[in-house]
Amino acid sequence: MELAIPLSSGVEWTLMKNSSLKISVMVLGMLLVAGSGSPLLAREVPALSVDAQSKAGVPEGNLKEWKRNDSKIYPQVEHSGALYIPSQYKAGQPANAVIFLDGGGYWKKDGGARAAVVLDNLIAPGAIPVTVGIFLNPGMIPATLPGAQARSVRSYEYDSMGPEFSKFLVGEILPEIRKEVNLRTDPAGWAVCGVSSSAIAAFTLAWERPDLFGNVISHIGSYTNIRGGFAYPAMIRSSRESPKPIRVWMQEGESDLDNMHGHWPLANEDMAAALRWAGYEYHFELTGGGHSGAAGGALLPVALKWAFQPAAKPAPGESPKLASKPARHRDADPKPGVKEGTLHEMPVWKSSVFPNTERAWSVYVPDGYKNDRSAGLMVFQDGSGYQNRKGAWGVPMVLDNLIASGEMPMVVAVFINPGHDPAKPLRNGRGGSNRGFEYDSLGDRYARFLVEEIIPEVEKQWPVSKDPEMRGICGASSGGICAFNVAWERPDHFRRVLSTIGSFVNLRGGNAVSYLIRKTERKPLRVFLSDTTGDLDNPFGHWPTANRQMNAALAYMGYDVKFDFVEGYGHNSDRGGEILPDALRWLWRKEPTVTHDGKIKDDLGGDMSLNKLLIPGAGWEVASGGMGFADGLSGDEAGNLYVNDLKQGGYYKMSPTGQKEKVIDTYGSGARLAPDGRVVFCQGHEKRLAAVDLKTGLVEVLAEAVEPNDLVVTAQGWVYFTSTGAGEVVGVEIKSKTKRTMASGIAAPNGIALSPDGGTLAVSEYRGNRVWAWRLNPDGSLDAGLPVMSLRRPIDPEGGFAMKLPPPYLAASAGDGMCSDKEGRWYVTSALGVQVFDFTGRECGLLTHPAPGKPLVSVALAGPERAWLYVSAGDRIFRRKVNAKGW
Repeated sequence: MELAIPLSSGVEWTLMKNSSLKISVMVLGMLLVAGSGSPLLAREVPALSVDAQSKAGVPEGNLKEWKRNDSKIYPQVEHSGALYIPSQYKAGQPANAVIFLDGGGYWKKDGGARAAVVLDNLIAPGAIPVTVGIFLNPGMIPATLPGAQARSVRSYEYDSMGPEFSKFLVGEILPEIRKEVNLRTDPAGWAVCGVSSSAIAAFTLAWERPDLFGNVISHIGSYTNIRGGFAYPAMIRSSRESPKPIRVWMQEGESDLDNMHGHWPLANEDMAAALRWAGYEYHFELTGGGHSGAAGGALLPVALKWAFQPAAKPAPGESPKLASKPARHRDADPKPGVKEGTLHEMPVWKSSVFPNTERAWSVYVPDGYKNDRSAGLMVFQDGSGYQNRKGAWGVPMVLDNLIASGEMPMVVAVFINPGHDPAKPLRNGRGGSNRGFEYDSLGDRYARFLVEEIIPEVEKQWPVSKDPEMRGICGASSGGICAFNVAWERPDHFRRVLSTIGSFVNLRGGNAVSYLIRKTERKPLRVFLSDTTGDLDNPFGHWPTANRQMNAALAYMGYDVKFDFVEGYGHNSDRGGEILPDALRWLWRKEPTVTHDGKIKDDLGGDMSLNKLLIPGAGWEVASGGMGFADGLSGDEAGNLYVNDLKQGGYYKMSPTGQKEKVIDTYGSGARLAPDGRVVFCQGHEKRLAAVDLKTGLVEVLAEAVEPNDLVVTAQGWVYFTSTGAGEVVGVEIKSKTKRTMASGIAAPNGIALSPDGGTLAVSEYRGNRVWAWRLNPDGSLDAGLPVMSLRRPIDPEGGFAMKLPPPYLAASAGDGMCSDKEGRWYVTSALGVQVFDFTGRECGLLTHPAPGKPLVSVALAGPERAWLYVSAGDRIFRRKVNAKGW
């Protein structure tokens, strides 16, 4: 079937205007039994309710529209909305209120919700109390420069977590509303309703201010990673001992989105599971349909009745556990003629990466092993559980049989236990154990432990292949997320992952992994996942949903992934042991790793996923080397790349064919072509901003006693540069040399770029994690400044990983060089690589760092057709072909 979706960066809501984009929608099965391939029967989309149609004799309320642009929370942002007052309203009696975000879509008389008509029809017979409707549209920043486009802040307002939006609504909008109507002050009399991103905004309002908003109505809610909303299920679970006094009604379509931000049906299931487990009063309605407001609009009367007719609060729930009897695989038993490998118990290992720990471990060496580095390597976490030939796993026996049959290559296997503090006695293998910290923590610490300590020790006796394709890693539960994380951090050492009942939940921030996969350039991994419906549902998350999220994310990004998901079992080795030989066969099959270009079928009109940007097989390549320190990259219409050498001096031009020549001896950390044909340089080493005629070498100083870092030059003849030490953005008019501070209070502003229409200026923070955007005005001033982009930061390699909290990120992202492309994407170099954002500030994803250990300081689109992305890293410049062009 086909579903009409409007071309907008915001709500995908069939009743809004400009509906022109068509996408194909496939009905998804919510639970797939492994091997069956048969989805559940598709649900129907509810028909428009009779309560959404005008009825004879029902009095109509009054709808009054309004506009304002005086917000202090969102400066210079224009908002509009409407106030619905029912005919039954009496000023002396406080009325109930329902806030509709994306209000224009809800109040439209011939739309899919027709909320004002619904309120008329429900209030008249007393189905709900007298209720005022407050309709609020997302903010917009109008353009002031000719040819520039208005900029929506819908995603920034709606998808952002935290109190900002509630401060705006409660402190600036509602006081004006209360001047018009008398409203209840208790939260039970209030509901907040939204669709897609405004649905998560509705939940955020209630979560931040449960003292004001007691009811949430969520339609196809975006509880995904647009701006971190995937964290809500974990936060809800953590509130079980003291739940917030809010009630939640949710509707989700079974064919909803599976795109760059997440898998909407699974995300909404995860929310519902968390609400149930934590004991919240909630209702979850899984309907037919996709990312459309049709089903939510049809069910609006039901939702409003539920919101204002409280039911008994349920007790916190637990997941049902379904028992299944495991069957031992034939390849886990001895076979005639198959020679056994040898298991070598190794001396207790005392780690430097994990100080004050020691651990038992052993090494399996197969019969026929040759000391010529032809053998592969397989590492098993929780090693003692895997190494018993007669145990549930029986790994040595399985390896004997699969190697002998040629279904696996010759591999050396390492069985390693988690560390423990020798000063604390182990009780049942857990007391004093460092297992949770080592296995559940994200980052590269455990990978470094294997790569720097254990593998070198193994190779002293049994050298193995250096080829990462010949190395695999396996684990169950926390060992499962550990195995994946090692390969994720070090694909140069491990590329085959086997995870059973993996703990991709919020033990120590692991609930973020599936979302990071969707917004990170695909890594060369082959992944086998296994989980069951009977797995855990506890304070840290819902294991079956988390593993389904992992599979969906890997499939979306085009990974070579296989998912075994069946009914029954539990959080144990039963299913994993049952399928281990088949899992290893698939993992070690001789065929090349099977990847695809990634999915884009659920990308909406405004989505700019990595799958759209990156070209399969077109990775980073060295464009130029031998420089002192390359910085200040820029491109021109002819495809030439310009670069400054800050160490050896000089301003260079590199042609589209790669020929490099020095243009002039002058140089700076940033350089851009001005409208008059001169080049303006940031010469912090001389504390000046200078314009240079490349033909004559004549230098004109535009500003002195300044320390400019990077700059842009506008078509109107203004130079804007970042003053990193001062935390400022400074503007200089070239003609008059007028200089003034345009913005301040930025955490070490560094990179700077213009939108392709010239109407927006963006600046990255080096010591923070934000990218700010301002509107450019005809007089050169900047306003409407908001930190609309959030940069990913490295995990602190020495940080502590607390239970049920995000990983310990470093404070600084090292946000540096910036550029934009014709479609409006923003590119920012950082410590992690090149981070990409769309024109609204939503994260598109992370491109791998081409030279780890070297700072990425500049980025530009140049080269043939200006379709090559260039970055500078120390003495080298790298490039890659992308599906985008400079301007």
